[in-house]
Formats: sequence, C-alpha cells, structure tokens
Amino acid sequence: MTAAAPQIPSQAGRTVVVTGANSGIGFEAARTLAEAGAHVVLACRNLQRAEEAAQRIHGSTEVRQLDTSSLESVRTFAEATTGPIDVLINNAGIMAVDEARSPEGFELQLATNYLGAFALTARLLDRITDRVVMLSSVAHRIGRIALEDLQWRQRPYSRWGAYGQSKLADLMFAYELQHRLVVAGSSVRSVAAHPGVSSTNLTTGMHMPAPVEAVSTFLINGFGQPPAQGALPTVYAATVSDLPGGSFIGPSGAGELRGAPVPVGSSRRSQNRDIQRLLVAESERLTGVELRVA
Repeated sequence: MTAAAPQIPSQAGRTVVVTGANSGIGFEAARTLAEAGAHVVLACRNLQRAEEAAQRIHGSTEVRQLDTSSLESVRTFAEATTGPIDVLINNAGIMAVDEARSPEGFELQLATNYLGAFALTARLLDRITDRVVMLSSVAHRIGRIALEDLQWRQRPYSRWGAYGQSKLADLMFAYELQHRLVVAGSSVRSVAAHPGVSSTNLTTGMHMPAPVEAVSTFLINGFGQPPAQGALPTVYAATVSDLPGGSFIGPSGAGELRGAPVPVGSSRRSQNRDIQRLLVAESERLTGVELRVA
C-alpha cells in the first residue's frame, strides 16, 4: 500500500460499518472499502448528507442514522442491526469545540469521540467477526485521562485538553479491548489508527479567536494531507489481513503528520494497563453498557 495508490485485498462479501462516513476521512474510507467490494453502512448523524455521500460512492452502500453523542441513538442503531459485521470503524468525531454537553450531560467531545464509540462497540461486539478500528489522533499525546473529572466540571474547560483526552481514551480502549479479546481466546482484533494532519471539515465549529483560527487553518491546510490520504491509515487498519491486534497505524512521515500508513508507537500514558481497566469500568458505569467479551 502506498500513499498515492493504496492496494487492498478484495473486500467482497464483507460488511463494514463506518461511523461519521458522510465526509472527510470517514467518507474516503467508506468509498475505498465499497469500491473494493465491501457492503458499507454509512452510520451518520445527518441522513441527508449521508445519502448525498452514498450517491458519490460506486459500490454497495446503506445509510443509517447514528449520532454517537447520544447513547439513545447508539442503542437504537445497535438494536436495529442484524447479521454479522466484519469490521466496525469508529470514525465519527468532533475537534476542539466550545464547551457543550451531550443529551446525557457528558462533555461533548468525550461523548461523541469516545463514549458513543465505546457503547456502540460493546453493543455490537457479539456480531463483529473480524475487527474493531478506533480512530485516535496524534493529539492523544497531549491527553490525560482525568478519571476524577472526565466531564470537565471541576476544571476550567480546555477545548484541546478535552479533545486530547477523548482521543487518548479511544486508543486506550482499543488496547484494553485487545487484551480482553486475547484472554477470551477470541479471533476478533482491536486496532487503532490516526490520520496525521488532514485537511477535512473536522475543524468546522471550533469557534476559536480569529487570529488563532487563522493560524490553525493555515497550518492544517498547508501541512495536512488531503482526506483521501488521511484515510489510508484507517483503510490499512481495516483491511490488512495479518495485522496483529493491538496495532496502532499512522502516517510514516516526520512527526506522523503525513505519509503512507505504517504501525506507529504511542505515548507512555496510553500504555498504562491500570488506567485502561479503570477507564473501561468508568465507561461501563457512565453508559450503562457492559463490555462483554466472549
């Protein structure tokens, strides 16, 4: 697989669920997988945009409503899902937004980027036959799992701190899930990926002060990869047949900002087994969904 022309095995006969697939990296991953033969479920908050996205994909697609910030939406989606799923790609996310709360009262970035993905994975796990892909970020390196204040109620809110925490949580969950799958003797794999820096609409709604927004936009657009290349780590993580569980895939270039996808390392914090276990326990308590690994 190269950054210019990824070569992936045929995905014929496989079903892949991609959350947040109506634009950006999620759309490009969904398009690539569908054109390789997979039946791709575009699980999106905005059905109109998802339908429009599906019209631009050559292959077998299905559009379904899913808002990962809402645990009720996650439950409805999971309960209506029948049949096996080969790959679940937890891609939906928001970045560095103003402080806001989910319908259940959770900090919105944590809810959208992590808690919804956790609950969806836990609810669908008995139907997943191959792997779960969690989308993290280079920003996991600035994150800290503040178990005493995950919802930013006791600390002054930090848009980047909250984003980093959510992306670190995604990665730590991927690692903890893989550990539990191994212990259970399951053939299902849990892997993670990050796109480096990609010029997508993820920055929409960040509402930064004008000078900061201008600099951020310049850096992202100037140094970021196009969405099609930013999606390559996701596609790699979802399709490489001999990829070990627990892998983390990112760009190969300097600083992991851009380049062809390769296995990459992660922060020391992300490797903390005690925090991984405590995070999952707290996620079960917050979502009311137990992570059952058979």
